[in-house]
This record gives sequence, C-alpha cells and structure tokens, in this order.
Amino acid sequence: MKKILIFFGLLATLQSCNKFGDTNISPAQLTTASTKALLTNAQQALSTYVTSARLGSMYVQHISEGPYPGSSLYSDRNSSFAGWYTGPLYDLQTIINYNNAGSSSANGNGSKNNQIAVARILKAYYFLQMTDIWGDIPYTEALQGDKNYSPKYDKQQDIYTALFKELTEAVAQINESEAAVVGDILLNGNMAAWKRFANTTRMVMALRISKADLAKGKTEYAAALAAGVITSNAQNINYKYIAGDPNNYNPWYNNYTISNRNDYAISKTMTDYMDPKADPRLPVFAETLAGGVIKGLPYGRNVAVNIPAAYSRIGTAFRSQDSPLTLHNYAQVLFMQAEAAKLGYVAGGDVEAEAKYKAAIKASWEMYGVFNQAKYDTYVALPEVAYSSVDGHKKIMTEKWVHNYLASYEAWKDWRRTGFPVLTPAVDAVDSRGIPMRLGYSPTEASLNPVNYAAAVTALGGKDENYGLMWLVK
Repeated sequence: MKKILIFFGLLATLQSCNKFGDTNISPAQLTTASTKALLTNAQQALSTYVTSARLGSMYVQHISEGPYPGSSLYSDRNSSFAGWYTGPLYDLQTIINYNNAGSSSANGNGSKNNQIAVARILKAYYFLQMTDIWGDIPYTEALQGDKNYSPKYDKQQDIYTALFKELTEAVAQINESEAAVVGDILLNGNMAAWKRFANTTRMVMALRISKADLAKGKTEYAAALAAGVITSNAQNINYKYIAGDPNNYNPWYNNYTISNRNDYAISKTMTDYMDPKADPRLPVFAETLAGGVIKGLPYGRNVAVNIPAAYSRIGTAFRSQDSPLTLHNYAQVLFMQAEAAKLGYVAGGDVEAEAKYKAAIKASWEMYGVFNQAKYDTYVALPEVAYSSVDGHKKIMTEKWVHNYLASYEAWKDWRRTGFPVLTPAVDAVDSRGIPMRLGYSPTEASLNPVNYAAAVTALGGKDENYGLMWLVK
C-alpha cells in the first residue's frame, strides 16, 4: 500500500509540473524572424561574400601582397559556396516564402509585391556572383532545405537565362505606389533605386555573355537600358559601413587598423600605368609616402616585405571606418555603354564608343572627387589613353580596370572575358598557366553531393581546377 501511495504521489507531482512546463519560456520570444530583419541580414552579407573579397583585386593586380605572399601567387585552389546558400540566399528565400504564405512575420515591412521583388533582385545578384566564380552551381533545386540535400548543378547558361527572367519580372513586380520595403540598409526603401539596381545588374550580365552568346547579350542589353539604369553619380549604389560601430567597419579598416596587419599595397602594375599619366586618381587610390612619393609594390613575387613607409598602402578613401564599397556606379555604366557600341550592341560604332568612353573617364574622376577640365582634356588626349578604332576595346577595358580599383571580382571577370588589360602573370606563380579563370568547388562537395558534383566537373573537362573554362569564356 505504501508503494502505491508513493507512485500516485510521484504521478501527481509530475502532473503538477506539467502545468508549469513553459515557465522558463518567454511569451515575447519570437518563433520566426521578421522579414525586415532577414533583409538586413541578407544585405550585411554583401560585405562578406561580394564586396570585400580581395582575391579578384589580386588576380587583376590592383594590389600586391607584402609580408605573406600567397593569393597573388595563385595558391587559392578551392572555395566553398555553402555559406552563400545557408546565409543570405536562405534569408531571401524565406522572405519570399513568408510573403507568399501570408505570414505575420511580413506584416508592416512593405507591400507583398515590393518585399518579394527586392528579395528576388538580391537573390539574383548573389547567384550571379556565384556562377561567375564557380561556373555550374545548384540553382533550380537549391534552397529546399531538408527536401533536397543533394541538389543538381545547373548549367551556367541556364542560370543566366533564369536570372535575366528573374530580374525582368522583379522590376515589373515593384509597385512604387505601395509601401516600400523596411529593413533596407542598402537603398533605404527606394523602390525606384531597386529598379535601377536590377536593370544595371542585367546590363552587366548582357555584356558578360558577349563572348558566349552575342545575340542574346545584345537583346538583353537593349532591354536593360530601356528599362532604366544608373544615369548619374548621384544614383551610385554603395554598401555603407558605419563609423563607430565595430560590427560594421569597412574590412580594409579592420585589416590595416584593427588587426594592424598591413598586408597589401597598391601594385606596381597600377602605378606604372597611372603615374606617368599624372592620373589625379592615383593619390586617392594610394597612400602618399614621405617626399610626396607614391610607390607601388612589385606584383607576384614570393618575397616577404614590410609595407609601411616603404610602399604605398591603399588610400584612406578606401580604408576608413565608414569607407563605402560600390556595387554599381555611373562610370561603370558609361564604360559598358562604350563597350556595347564597340561590340555592335548599339548603333553608332566608334563615334558612340569614343563619346561614352570619354564620358566614363570624366564620371570616374568626378566620382573620386578629382575632376579638373584642363587636366581631363590633357589626359584623354594622351596617346596611351586617346580612343582609336584599332585598339578601342582594349582602351575601354583598361580604363574601366583603373576605375574599378578594388572592385575585386568585377574587374577579374572583365579581364577573364576580354583579356584586357594585358597583364603579366605573377613571376613566382605556383602554376605556370597564369591567372586563374575560376575557383574550384569545395572538396566537401565530392563527398556530400557526389553524383551532381561529378557531372559539374565533367562539364568543365573532367577536372575541378582553377583553369577549367566555364560557358562564359569558352
């Protein structure tokens, strides 16, 4: 009898405890993230995954390494895209899912149309960066969570086709008369600016496929231009860092000032091109040393050197706490218009190409705050700069390379597609084949997604290496 009483006593105690099982759970605890928080988080990832990547700037010799040479010698073989999927892309897909499901997490954060449209545009931008770096990647079967742990790799050509469609539809979905998106640290809910972002991205894509599919590139270029791209420096699209906020410092500031590493200096390749022309952007791009000298560090040498006071680090305009990083800008658009005319995307030929080329250089000088009419007139008349029908494409892309200083992968993708500017590979390169054409997939893909990984490698020619030619450049 005593045992029975003990049993019922314990049972009563357990039942009583069940009444208070949620005592330590806050009633204010969120079970889902708001779409405005997801958007902010997805945009903050731009710094990590796109704009702060230094590898491209080393590939195109904007900068040289000092004490720890490695990446500039092409030692980077593989890189993982997992963080792109589990981070910003997942956040953006969740925004779309919540809005389509009518979730309360989307309430008050902009109209359904505008939230979905912005998420689609930013998703397309991320996927564009990824396919341009690796080639074939998971796309149509990606972001399905536990429904598909082994997504197929889509062909790069198919991804481009899909992204053109996404950007076109997203622009059409934006409704400027409806509530703007909230949590937008990139464009502050300016829906007209989001249209320009999408259309300018589409223009970039149209020129990027000029070698792979000239006809489609021409069609998409015309459509993007007609839909409305950036038309002034006032409309430049920058990712803004925050002075006084250690969580949102410019990454160059973190390297130079917080970590006190001083890993990079402007390359001698850059100073050899800019200095003889008295290019007024050079003192913006690079630190002026004692005696008023700007000294570039020789590129691609496997020799450790200390940079401070010996070579010019990148300029303070790029490495202050709140120095912005540009995603799209007016000079970039004008350079693209010059190239489009040279390639025959638009009418006007060399006359139009030269006009846009000169306008692009002017816009670049204005963007960097150095424009002077007399100096500009002298500069564009220099034999090495002056446009000509014979080497017009080379000069357009070379001056675009200068303008895109520290634009990282963007400048590398231009070089990879056109071969301009003409660059001498690293002297002490670890691979004699020269500047890499892509990054290899993460080694974990071979074990986690073996069948689809193998198919992607086969499409590259059978080897997952830095010199496999993707569809864009074959």
